[in-house]
This record gives sequence, structure tokens and C-alpha cells, in this order.
Amino acid sequence: MGKHFFDYDDGDFAHTISDNMAMDSDGDLLMRIGDNMAMDMDSGELHIISGWSYDEDDD
Repeated sequence: MGKHFFDYDDGDFAHTISDNMAMDSDGDLLMRIGDNMAMDMDSGELHIISGWSYDEDDD
């Protein structure tokens, strides 16, 4: 945990707080949808991100 990635839609960075949740620099929560996609929990919008792989993918 504690991985960082870039949110291309917002133009800011986010860091993981669990396997499927992250928080961006504005305090918005993002839920992992795929390796390069997350959903903003406030608006429901999908965001393209630089990469968020599962921990077991990193082995």
C-alpha cells in the first residue's frame, strides 16, 4: 500500500489508502475500477490514471 499515481482528468496525484481506495491531493476518494481507471466517489465520474496495479501483480 501507499502507492502513488497521477490522475490525468484532475491533473493531480493520489495515493492508495487500501487495495481498492485512494485519496487525491484535494481529499477526494477514488475507487479502483481497473489498472488505469478509477471512479470519483463524490461525482461518480470515471478518471483515467497513470496506473494502479494490485499488489500481487507487482511480484
